[in-house]
Order: sequence, then structure tokens, then C-alpha cells
Amino acid sequence: MCRHVCPVGHVTCKETLTPHGWGLIIASVQRGLLDWDEGTVGALYSCADCGTCYAHCVTEQALPDAIAATRAQIASKNLSPEIVKEVHQALIEWGNPYQKLPPEMVDGQGDVALYVGDDAKYLWPSVLESAIKLLEAAGIKPVLIGVGRSNGYLASSLGFPETARGLIQATVDELKAVKARRMLVLTPGDYYAFDRLLNERLAGEWPQDVELQQVLSFLEKEKIAGTLKFKASDDQRSYVYIDPNHSLRTPPRFEAPRHLLAGVIADNGRELFWRKERTHPCGNGALQFTNPHISDHLAYARLADALKSGAQVIVTEDPGCLFHLNKHASRYGLRVQGLYELLAEHLL
Repeated sequence: MCRHVCPVGHVTCKETLTPHGWGLIIASVQRGLLDWDEGTVGALYSCADCGTCYAHCVTEQALPDAIAATRAQIASKNLSPEIVKEVHQALIEWGNPYQKLPPEMVDGQGDVALYVGDDAKYLWPSVLESAIKLLEAAGIKPVLIGVGRSNGYLASSLGFPETARGLIQATVDELKAVKARRMLVLTPGDYYAFDRLLNERLAGEWPQDVELQQVLSFLEKEKIAGTLKFKASDDQRSYVYIDPNHSLRTPPRFEAPRHLLAGVIADNGRELFWRKERTHPCGNGALQFTNPHISDHLAYARLADALKSGAQVIVTEDPGCLFHLNKHASRYGLRVQGLYELLAEHLL
């Protein structure tokens, strides 16, 4: 019942690269009908691990978790693609797949921590600068943690659960060191990693004495309370908001970014077809390494959807989504705009 919403199936038009296809491959290997070779391993690593199939499964079959577990079996036999091994080694040595730099040291203590991660550090740094400006306008001066460190999702998705646990534990250790009682995260992907992924895939548990909250949810509450106010933008171009990767895997938060955005640009909003409960990923995630061709086509599909909606500007908050969409936006005549940056520019 989930085949019709699979983003990889949509852009490849290959039955093998659908939830049904991946399930069949795994079952066929278990039954001795197939072996793990270059073809079957390559197919299994072509799943985006976006959670769309699970969100639409009427019988709640956790196929993405099963695929991640199967990738872990493949990795344990040293059968993973070479690029997967390279990315894993980078995560072990540097905590991120982008730069040969270790995570930054934590400086200071406070009640509120802001997890930065590696995408905001290396792919779209203005997300962090603007988020801090907005939080400070709301009276929050967060202590930055996890600066340049992956949230653990990529390691888990590639089939290395122990590495994922280690990355998350390093962030938890920093939380304890700064004595924070609340951790804010910039994206749905970060929230998912520290909440559901930690519990469902890694048999871990988030510290009960630390509240986990998305920055946009906090900002929306502050806007409703009147603590944050925004001036209207002079930009008359039509825009569309893109729900970031993993939005389907977090508590409902579809309206918060739209509400904030409407406070700045009131009349020119559009909507994608693949939005909210049926949102599709933007191409970032494990696929950017394991299958860049499919990764690019997922970005093309989001851009084409935006163009079809009549939008001229794409708005989202996830730094990975911003980076991948921006690589290809010019070919569609579209401009990519960070939501945090837009809000920060229009603070009153």
C-alpha cells in the first residue's frame, strides 16, 4: 500500500527500487534465492531511508528500519560499497562526511543547548547564524553543542549502528557537560535522530531530564505569544515552502513553518503536490553518497513540483535540503531561500 508514495520509485520508474522490490530482495536472500552481490547490494543502498513508506503503511511495517538492519548485516560481512566504507571511516575519524575537521569544543554552560550538527556547519552556515539571532530575540542565548558532528542518522542508515550510537552519545555527553535541561534542534531530521531513531533502531533512550524541541516550534510559540514580531517583506514573488526530509518522522509540525512564513510573506504562497503528510525528500541523506544520480533526481523532482505550482522562490529550513536544491535551482529558474534567514531579516 506504500508503493505509490515511494520517491525513489517515482524518479527511477524501476519496480526493483520500490518498497516491494527491496522487501523482495531481502526475503529472497534469506530464502537462498539470491546472494548479496554488486547488483543486490547496490539496489538495497538505493533506498532513500526517508520513512515515506512507513508513514503510509496501513499495517505499520517498519521497512526502513529493516533495510537499515539488513545493511548492517551486509556491512558486517564487509560487502558494503566502497563509498559506504569511506563515509563510515570519515564519520569515525571526524564525526562528519564533509570535512576532515573534528567537532568544535563546547564553550560555556546554560539551561538551553542548540545542536548544530554537520550540515549546518559545512553546507549552509547562515542557517545557524540566523537561528541564533532569532533565539536571542526571543530571550534565549543557547550553548552550542554538536558543532560539526553528525546526528547519527547517516551512520545508522548506511548500516553502522554502533557508530551511530557513539555519535549520539557524544552529543549527550556534551549536554551533560553544559548542564542543559533543553536541547533545541534546527531540523526534523535532527529531532528524528535523537528521538525515534535512537529508540527504535539503536535501542537507546533520550535523557528523560532533557526536553527535545525543534527551533521552529519554539519560534512559533513565541510569535503567538507576541515575543517575536516580524515586518512584512517587500518581495512580491510567489513562494512555496518545502517540508524538509524526515518531517513525516516527527510529531506533527507542518503548520509551524507555514505560520511563521505567512507572518513575513502573506499573500503569495503556493503548495507542492508532495507536501505535508506525503512530502518527499530533497536528495540529501545517504543517497548523496551511495547513489548521487538518484539523489540529484529527487532534487529535480522537488524543483519541478515547485515550478509547476507557480512558485518563483523555494523556502525551507533544512541546511542539507537548501544545499542540494540550490545546486540545481538555476536550471529551473528558481531561487532557494532559507527560512531562518528570511525570518531573521524581517525581525522587528
